Amino acid sequence: MANDFSGLGLSAKVIDAVAASGYTKPTDIQAQAIPHVLEKRDIIGIAQTGTGKTASFVLPMLTLLESGRARARMPRTLILEPTRELAAQVHENFEKYGKNHRLNVALLIGGVSFEDQNKVLDRGADVLIATPGRMLDQFERGRILLTGVDILVIDEADRMLDMGFIPDIERICGLLPTRRQTLFFSATMPPEIQRLTARFLRDPIKIEVARQNSTADTIEQRLVRVSGKPEEKRDALRRLIRGEENLKNAIIFCNRKRDVATLARSLEKHGFSAAGLHGDMDQKSRMETLDAFKTDKLQLLVASDVAARGLDIPAVSHVFNFDVPTHAEDYVHRIGRTGRAGRSGVAVTLVAPSDGKYVDAITKLIAKDIPEARLAGSAEPTGTPNGEARAEPAPRRERHERTARNERPRRGSRRSGEAEAPARSSADQPIEGIVADSPFGTDGPVPAFLLRR
Repeated sequence: MANDFSGLGLSAKVIDAVAASGYTKPTDIQAQAIPHVLEKRDIIGIAQTGTGKTASFVLPMLTLLESGRARARMPRTLILEPTRELAAQVHENFEKYGKNHRLNVALLIGGVSFEDQNKVLDRGADVLIATPGRMLDQFERGRILLTGVDILVIDEADRMLDMGFIPDIERICGLLPTRRQTLFFSATMPPEIQRLTARFLRDPIKIEVARQNSTADTIEQRLVRVSGKPEEKRDALRRLIRGEENLKNAIIFCNRKRDVATLARSLEKHGFSAAGLHGDMDQKSRMETLDAFKTDKLQLLVASDVAARGLDIPAVSHVFNFDVPTHAEDYVHRIGRTGRAGRSGVAVTLVAPSDGKYVDAITKLIAKDIPEARLAGSAEPTGTPNGEARAEPAPRRERHERTARNERPRRGSRRSGEAEAPARSSADQPIEGIVADSPFGTDGPVPAFLLRR
């Protein structure tokens, strides 16, 4: 395995851009995937979040694109993303690490005028990054010809296929040349999704740098038993937050969009620096909230499951699962927001009496038990925000008998440039995705600040 980027076969232009960004050593997924991408092999890349999957295809694609030129309305490569925020983040990566190249990169997402996108397409796009719905809209308008695509990337493959994009992806693949290179990258790859890859890939190289559905050893995981009553559950969360001495910032996950807004308002009312991200917010408001969290103007970000996919926030110290995820795979993605790039992190899951079957599904998936802790005291303490109501170790409770199967709902089809999740009520819709993983799986130093009083 290469010890630096110079041994991977990348061009001098790419290596210079990487070095200028301060990166010297590739991550495991990068070291294994990049040489195969350069050899034009199909790939299924599986790695935990935060390991640098994005750079595994961005860097070799930049090298391969140095020869040839784009023609009007005929992109040379196509990258499909489940959400517009993820697409925008990949676009930023190409701009940053392709600074030594003269490449045209087109971004086709919802919330942007067709006219602006058409101007880029008319110039010829070396790289087309898109959500499936908006890309097909442009194709149907006659603005794109896909016969010149040499490389197809399906990023966050499990989420792409799980969010109802199967018919769209099948159609897009049918519009592309049969002789192409196809790359799948994902943190999890359930068996049913693996079967689908057989339809899209030819003799793929499978790269798995960690056991599927494993959780990083750098994350301290805990379960805390709480009441199922909303008011008491919110009270327990506040005491847990105040009791974490090393809490610098945190992402708090809820299962339902309406609960995201309710919990964010409650935390703010009790003096915390908190805000929510949900699907009813417009794009500008979502990005402003995310930016406030990334720049330490906001300490607590309340979000839902789609935010767990590819969220790139520098050094999140804690993750709180206010609700136990109903899909066990989402637990892996949620807690993967902390303990990134070798840093330590804490993931605390609040478990109500009705959550036993979901906890059982999670422990079965990750192949290990999660230690329980108890929330000391029965009333919310007062005083300083830190050092109180610590979650203290308690004897492990008897596990619920595994009587429930961890089955997913039937997957439907939904065409949208904004990647809405299917088969849930409007109140239960998860928020849209935010941004993609850090391309190198590394983050900056951790700034510390206190709760807003």
